[in-house]
Amino acid sequence: MWGKLWWLRVSGQENFSILPETRTRIQLVVRLEGIKNALSRTYGDVVRNHTTQMAAALSYYFVLSLFPALIFLSAAVAYLPVPDLFGQALSLMARFIPPDSMGLVRRILADVVTPNRGAFLSFGILGTLWAASGGFSAAIEVLNVAYDVQDDRPFWKTRPLAVGLAFAIGGLLLLTLAVMIVGPRFGEWLASRVHLSNVFVFLWPFIHWSIAIAFTILAVEALYYLAPNVKQRFLATLPGAMLAVGCWIALSYLLGFYFRHFANFNKTYGTLGAGIALMVWLYWTGFAILVGAELNSELAKSSSGGRIAEKHEPPPITKIDFAA
Repeated sequence: MWGKLWWLRVSGQENFSILPETRTRIQLVVRLEGIKNALSRTYGDVVRNHTTQMAAALSYYFVLSLFPALIFLSAAVAYLPVPDLFGQALSLMARFIPPDSMGLVRRILADVVTPNRGAFLSFGILGTLWAASGGFSAAIEVLNVAYDVQDDRPFWKTRPLAVGLAFAIGGLLLLTLAVMIVGPRFGEWLASRVHLSNVFVFLWPFIHWSIAIAFTILAVEALYYLAPNVKQRFLATLPGAMLAVGCWIALSYLLGFYFRHFANFNKTYGTLGAGIALMVWLYWTGFAILVGAELNSELAKSSSGGRIAEKHEPPPITKIDFAA
């Protein structure tokens, strides 16, 4: 039957022979086949582009950027009218970061931030922002590799872009933390103030998780849309962002389970064990981001005839006629 339908389609007779519901089923099958092929090509790109090695390099830059970013965040949120907001943010991070690594992060921040919070916000803001943007600068490079595009933008354009990405994505992740901090009990408070039904109170724990995940996906979408040298629609980055966030959440919980019940890096690496665990978590975070970018790349190639348009096309090579 499907062979006959395919023949009718390619011969231009489908308008006369295929019912609307059958046409919908054919379109669904074609789309599913396209997604399957894109996922298969994504796996090939992960191997061909040495994504695991790039994720390892990205984790190095993430480590260099993590503490300056947290230092700046702690100095900024100290002036917000919410008691212990930064402590609550760290508690939420502890759900995803390995426990030993989270202890290391807390100790470093306690030693560095507490006596110098005002200085960091006044005189050290430029230095911390510059250091925090290093991870995004590295992300720009590896995303260009994932999308198979060249980037001839000079340093004085890409580095301010990295700083802007740090602000934009950091703001979206702050919104995510804010939604998570209000917690499930916020639904009861809001329902009592706005006179909402008990159904809203029952659904709020699921709603606030959905909102937090949506903001996280939006942050990854912004990274995919702004960082690489690629012309694309913002919504075109959604499939890869959803894949990246889903993989990141799953890998974070699996790593947490593994670190709590099986791995003991302190026996092997001593006092460096917490730092090694943090590097492993950041490695898989970078890997999830790159896999999502590879998927977006394949989807973009399939919709544009195999070639991805660049934001800044290289200048055309002009031939010199020496005989003239």
